[in-house]
Order: sequence, then C-alpha cells, then structure tokens
Amino acid sequence: MGTFTNADGLGLAYHGEAEDPLVCLPGGPMQDSSYLGGLPLDDVIRLDLRGTGESEKADSYRADHQVGDVEALRRHLGLVKMRLLGHSAGGTLAILYAARFPQHVEELVLVAPSPRVVGIDVTDDDRREVALRRSGEPWYPEAIKGFEEIWAGDFSAEAFAKIAPFHHGRWDDAARALEDHPSNDEAAREYYAEGAFDTGQVRAGLANVDVPTLFVVGEHDVALPPKRAREYADLFPRARFVVQPGAGHFPWVDDPEAFAATVQRIP
Repeated sequence: MGTFTNADGLGLAYHGEAEDPLVCLPGGPMQDSSYLGGLPLDDVIRLDLRGTGESEKADSYRADHQVGDVEALRRHLGLVKMRLLGHSAGGTLAILYAARFPQHVEELVLVAPSPRVVGIDVTDDDRREVALRRSGEPWYPEAIKGFEEIWAGDFSAEAFAKIAPFHHGRWDDAARALEDHPSNDEAAREYYAEGAFDTGQVRAGLANVDVPTLFVVGEHDVALPPKRAREYADLFPRARFVVQPGAGHFPWVDDPEAFAATVQRIP
C-alpha cells in the first residue's frame, strides 16, 4: 500500500505498484477498492476513495470534489499521462477527471460505467428486457419478484437484495462475495449530490477527450443494458465498444480470460 495527500492535505491510499499503471477507480458508489483486487490485469493500481479502505474521511464525498484526488495520485506517481479504468460509479469519476484534465489521460477503460453523468436514463423497460432473458436460471422466480416490487415502487433494502443475482453472469460464491463487500453508505448518498456535475457540460467536454476509450459491458447487465451502453459509447470521439457474452455488471468475475483479453491493452 502507498499513501499520498491531496491538495487539501487529506491522506489517501492506493494499492499496487507499476511504472505504467492502469489506475482503477472503484464504483458502488464509494465501495472499498479491494473488490477490484481480482482484476485479471497487469500493472494495476487501485485508489481507495476518500472515506473508504485506508483513505481518510473527508468533509465532502461529491464526485466532482474527488477529481482532485485522482489528479493528486497522478502527480504522486510522477505520470505525465495515465491509463485510467473506472467501474460502475467509478466511471463517473474517471469521466469527470478526463473532461477536466484531458491532457493527462492516455486511455480510458470504462467497465459498466454509470450513465448518470451524461444524462442517459435506463428505464424500467430497459431493465425488464434484459432481466426476462434470464428466466431459465434457478434463482429467477425469487429475483424477478424483487424487480416487480421495485417497479411497483417498493425501494426497500429487501427488494433490492432479491435482485442481486441479476447483477452477475453467474450466481455463485464469487458473486455473493461481491454483494457483501464493504462500502461507505453515508458517502455514497452524497456522491451524486446536487451540483456534482451538469450533464450537458459533461457531454460537451467529452469532445476534448480524444483518447482511445474502451467500453466493456456485460450482455446481462441490468444496470447498464448494452442498448443504452452503445448510446453512451457513441458520445466519445474514439470509443471501442465490447459486449462480453454471458457477463453481468462485474465481467472480470464472470469470465476473467475474456475480460483480460479485451482490456489488457486498447489496440
């Protein structure tokens, strides 16, 4: 583990060491970065976001306020440009960083990135279309009840717990372990708080992110169905779009070899 401080003197931690790292930003939002520890990639550095893992707590957890943390890490590592990976809500932070500091980004890898930052709405019908394809799974009857409850307006923790299998290509012990991974729930509620970004400005800023950008999404991902992901990828000047067969929201867990072959280097 390494440590550094941001411009405000906040102590932050990262894991890994490499001369040419792939700097990885965790999702959740505000989930401990250790869930990315199983990425089947070389030269990975994982950032513990403020208030998670070994990083210190902060007064603000808004996504835009954490862009400076990523920049501080770049400076600490002595990199002129970074290869940057963002998963899920971590994709929001990666995009906000790239829009603000395009001169310091060598390439972007966006793995099932949250579409909120660009104002793309994933509808209930979008999720239903993907979910219904899993009707042959043994866990499906109970899991679809959870979705029906949510679609009817029940946003309880119990309803969301039922749909957990839909987040994964395989509902096994590895998938269950990810569902139980620690996160900073209080910070998560602030991550997308009002004022964190303006979707129109973000979209306009993407025109300056003229770097190789890889979108990797799972065939079965209900959080970012491939149809919406394609629309998302089209906002980037140099995007390559890959749908990993049989995968959910965590494609490196569902098929590590396929994921590694896609992500190891953007051609």
